[in-house]
Amino acid sequence: MPKLGEHAVVIGASMSGLLAARVLSDFYTTVTVLERDAFPDADAPRKGVPQGRHVHGLLARGSAVLEEFFPGYNSEVVTQCGGLVGDVANDVIWIGHNIRLANSASDLIGLLASRPVLEGHLRRRLMRLPNLRAIENCAVRGLATDPAHRSVTGVRTYAEGKAEETIHADLVVDATGRGSSSAAWLEELGYQAPVGEKVEIGISYMTRTYRRRPDDLDGKHGIVVAGSAPYWRNGVMLAQERDSWIVSTGGYLGDDAPDNDEGFLAYLATLPTMEIHDVVARAEPLTDYRRYRYVSNLRRRYEKLARFPENYLVFGDAICSFNPVYGQGMTVAAEEALALQRCLQAGSNDLARRFFAAAAKLVDIPWDIAVGNDLRHPRVEGARPLMLRFINWYIGKLHLAANRDSTLATAFLQVVNLTMPPSSLLSPAVARRVWQGNRRPVLSVPSPAIEAARRNSASP
Repeated sequence: MPKLGEHAVVIGASMSGLLAARVLSDFYTTVTVLERDAFPDADAPRKGVPQGRHVHGLLARGSAVLEEFFPGYNSEVVTQCGGLVGDVANDVIWIGHNIRLANSASDLIGLLASRPVLEGHLRRRLMRLPNLRAIENCAVRGLATDPAHRSVTGVRTYAEGKAEETIHADLVVDATGRGSSSAAWLEELGYQAPVGEKVEIGISYMTRTYRRRPDDLDGKHGIVVAGSAPYWRNGVMLAQERDSWIVSTGGYLGDDAPDNDEGFLAYLATLPTMEIHDVVARAEPLTDYRRYRYVSNLRRRYEKLARFPENYLVFGDAICSFNPVYGQGMTVAAEEALALQRCLQAGSNDLARRFFAAAAKLVDIPWDIAVGNDLRHPRVEGARPLMLRFINWYIGKLHLAANRDSTLATAFLQVVNLTMPPSSLLSPAVARRVWQGNRRPVLSVPSPAIEAARRNSASP
């Protein structure tokens, strides 16, 4: 691939930053990744990734893209780090709208491992490239530009005990996540900040890791429960390395799960299945309880800006961050990396406009999935146009049919895993199966046995 410059800088060594750096390594002589944290010696959580102690897994599309950029990545995470690969539609239990989707074999292959493992192994693979370097404990204070502020020429950095330093670059990419300073930096340079879209959800979830036994969940790799009426509580349990389960549960708008054994089990008992509760009730805890709060879905509309400095991009969660319950963030970053690659193959002219336009199209789908589902909750504020209400009604009907129809279940999971567009669920073939499946719908309420177990374990 043609070289577009001597030096590119990526701010932030998150998953998105590492993916951006991998793409840039093909187009720039040297790529430098700047990280305000110190990298841990082992695959352990770090301060700059507060969600790193909570549930993670790579959706099928994200797993495939990482394999494209780093051949052998998935198998190495399994053989070297203890991760698991599996069929997302067959090895994981999915419950939405209080309905369990039918399991069946598919080509949706995902990757399960903790966030420190996923990120740590990706960083090791990246740092094997001869033109990559990383600088730890390096905070970026702002952008360096030409006198007219038309072009970014580097970044102003600060390390404890040292004077401010300017690192020059032909391209700078902000991959600092949701807390990105790019909007403020743009205003300092005389540009408009991007318009932001926000949907307040007040998600809070409690996480704990447990010992995993071979007979748990009848050998399945995990279970995902999406919140629905009446409790609107989410629950996720996924297999991780070292024979462990990571379990997260929580609700919207201050509906917090307790951080004690009795309260945590009672909270799990309010989910529309007792399967997570039953595993946790008999499992050996491996960690303490940890809470994570997520205030809102947030999207910054960089693609709508009329002016933007040259040689500068914003990437990943710094553009858009979603309710983490849906597990889309890493996969969206991987898709953006592919979009960046295509943009750079066409040259560096007008790069920001082209990339932000491409990224906006990629973000539209997971944004609509996350926000659309969150707006099913009656207390989440936001516009609910007729089309959104129809889609949510239709997806509910699809779930009813997909309880018995594995073809419908897989079609839905293809959309969730970002391998197919949501419009595919409205095709005549799928709509016909939804109609046929609703001619004799399943009951969405739990069985009497589950209700009895819930009453016995839940608080009065």
